[in-house]
Amino acid sequence: MTGFYRRYVAVLVRFLPFAIAFLRDRRRFLLFGGPRRLEEHVHRERAERLRDTMLDLGPAFVKVGQVLSTRPDIVPPIYADEFRTLQDEIPEDAGGDPRAVVEAELGEDIDLKTLEPVAGGSLAFVYTVRYRGERIALKVRRPDVKEQIDRDLRVVRRIIPLVSLFANERQQYSLENAAQDFEEIIADELDFNRERSIMAEVRENLADEDDVVVPAVYHDLSSERLLAMEYRTGRKITDDGAFDGLDVTPHEMASRIATVYLQMGLVDGVFHADPHPGNLAVTDDGSLLIYDFGMSERLAPTVQEDIVSLYRALVRQDVDALVDALIALDVLEVGVDRAEVGRVLDLVIENLEGRREVTWRAIVTELTTMLQDFPFRIPPDVMLLIRVGTVGEGVCRQLDPEFDFLAVIRSFLVERGFIETEFQALLDDTWTDLRRSLPALARAPYRVERTMSRLERGELVVRTESVDGGTDRALGYAVLGGSLTVAASLLAFHSQPYEIPAVALAGVFCLLYLHRVRRE
Repeated sequence: MTGFYRRYVAVLVRFLPFAIAFLRDRRRFLLFGGPRRLEEHVHRERAERLRDTMLDLGPAFVKVGQVLSTRPDIVPPIYADEFRTLQDEIPEDAGGDPRAVVEAELGEDIDLKTLEPVAGGSLAFVYTVRYRGERIALKVRRPDVKEQIDRDLRVVRRIIPLVSLFANERQQYSLENAAQDFEEIIADELDFNRERSIMAEVRENLADEDDVVVPAVYHDLSSERLLAMEYRTGRKITDDGAFDGLDVTPHEMASRIATVYLQMGLVDGVFHADPHPGNLAVTDDGSLLIYDFGMSERLAPTVQEDIVSLYRALVRQDVDALVDALIALDVLEVGVDRAEVGRVLDLVIENLEGRREVTWRAIVTELTTMLQDFPFRIPPDVMLLIRVGTVGEGVCRQLDPEFDFLAVIRSFLVERGFIETEFQALLDDTWTDLRRSLPALARAPYRVERTMSRLERGELVVRTESVDGGTDRALGYAVLGGSLTVAASLLAFHSQPYEIPAVALAGVFCLLYLHRVRRE
């Protein structure tokens, strides 16, 4: 326990200057005075120092920073952008010597003399080793890292109530759930059995994709703290010359990345959630190689449906459906003021329409910025989806600056039947309106009968004014004929021959119109 309190005080001391700076942003002299207006470069420099502090404090705070990079409900965009760079390699001996884990787990199965270091992250280190005549890869959890993270997460839980005292109402709502979210995500990353299972499942799901590679896993050699897998190499996808001599272009690879991640998330329901350049490579035959499934997620079918509903609402600019989707995904509370949220979302759509270029990041930023007056939070599964979108879009635009990430998303959703074409959407809307009108239509005969009875009894008097000529009836025929002609042209795109009766009726009304005009 002494070690915990020593660590708690050390963390507080490291973050105290930042706490004072943020408080002074709200009140220049801490207890009084107006807010400070700082230039963007000042916040950028502060965000860099805060990022470096997290890096110095070790693996738990590196992971917290990475999680915060996709939590716009807690941190401002400038800080989130800086936290996204927390991908730096960690020395081999940080958190204990991972070679000791290899020796304990596989000392009798492999030749430890052939063990060679490859790369290191905040939670694990990667080696290659000879096994049965071939070189395989070993991802090894740092031996002391779990205890360190458990201790530091307890520190984070103690710090969050202090931070909440100075946060606004919106941030307090998110901070209440933040510690639990951190623990859930980091615990999943520490469980190599889970990573192995997801990696094998994704590999099986993508088995028919000849241009996508997920390394095979060695189940017999793997454990909760060691993951043995096929050793595959490739060129880092964003390196200069990565596509030299290959039959695939950067634009084609960007489209492939977007499509594969949509396939994983929306079709298969299990996805790799960390598509930064260090985890993506292009092989010598031009295939996409995906590494490191530590940050990954499984989606329940209901969540997949809610996400599709969110996409559909955004594409069709349906504000009511968008509010429903946000509530279903637990981003907004059930009791939120729907009318007020609807007005805000109308502004979001209006602002996005006024931009020359709309990106996934712009949509997320606009939504989260405009919703700041409401209590909202980003649940872990939604947070990882946001991360996939923002990081994936960034990679795609590094490959091709003109890449339209949203166009690929829309095309994928239409092709897979998740959302309708514009014409199908029009038919669906018409059918929905008709269904809503059926109760009124069912009551119509009774109302007509009642009205006629009142007329017969003299209880109802209808007064009309004489209109000369019959041009009104002729005009009605013309309107009906023209409307049916337009409807027939639209129905021509449908698989069923609905346009034939529409054309026939249009012809009848056109003939009636000509006959009426000729008589007059």
